[in-house]
Amino acid sequence: MKDIRLLKDTIAARVMFIAAMVSSSIVVIIAVALYMRSRPILAMRPLGDLLLSTAWHPSRGEFGFLGFIVSTLWVTVVACSLAIPVCALTSVYLVEYADKRVREWISPFIDILAGIPSVIYGIWGALVIVPLIKGHIAPFFGTYSAGYSVLAGGIVLAVMIVPVMIHVMIEVLSTVPRDLKDASLALGATKWQTVKHVVLKCALPGMSSAVVLGLSRAFGETIAVLMVVGNVARIPRSVFDPAYPLPALIANNYGEMLSIPLYDSALLFAALLLLAVVIYFNIVSRMLLRGAKWSVYYNG
Repeated sequence: MKDIRLLKDTIAARVMFIAAMVSSSIVVIIAVALYMRSRPILAMRPLGDLLLSTAWHPSRGEFGFLGFIVSTLWVTVVACSLAIPVCALTSVYLVEYADKRVREWISPFIDILAGIPSVIYGIWGALVIVPLIKGHIAPFFGTYSAGYSVLAGGIVLAVMIVPVMIHVMIEVLSTVPRDLKDASLALGATKWQTVKHVVLKCALPGMSSAVVLGLSRAFGETIAVLMVVGNVARIPRSVFDPAYPLPALIANNYGEMLSIPLYDSALLFAALLLLAVVIYFNIVSRMLLRGAKWSVYYNG
């Protein structure tokens, strides 16, 4: 009877291991497939020309991704610059200051933000944020903007990544040992001094991981940004200029004009770039979370 139970445990463990390996290998399969489909353009054009050129004329065989890469970075940086302070202050308040009833009231709204389809955010951005930038924000700074701009994409994207970052930050702040906070308060520190010098210092690696996860989400977002960013294939000079991020390039053009030589390969190379960046961000996030766990263990 004991041998049968051990056999069942062994079979179950191996089945779960195979399932885990299959699910993990999907990323590798996608990466290999994108690389194989990108090989024609990589064979015809040097990698430096693809990444550093701004010339985008598919009909003439010119595929320069610099404008799209810079546009993606612009929108991502603006989104994170707007989202990080809000997320950090909100998570600190919910963990350290808010009572249980306030947390129970606010948490469902954060979950709702995470569940709203991205196209709804795009519509909201086109109806509210774009006219606001065109009619009020840009004139306030003494410049003209059609509204469809880096800033519009950054604002919409900031709202979209807020739930992800807040959830991770709350989890990290909740792992800070209570003994450390009690010791700080017992030495005469105020609540804010304890939060600033003990809680945030201990949770900083994990909160950095939340920022990196937000960056990876922002870097690959497509529909909402596509609807408000303008989609003009040139390097933006300010937040009021239109932009054309890599995800919007792929979504707008894949399936169209693929009879042009290398066009299909160029778009899949853009997808490979996005995948590489997202994988990099997730690796960095894992390393930072591991650092946060060691920090909590050491301080505890």
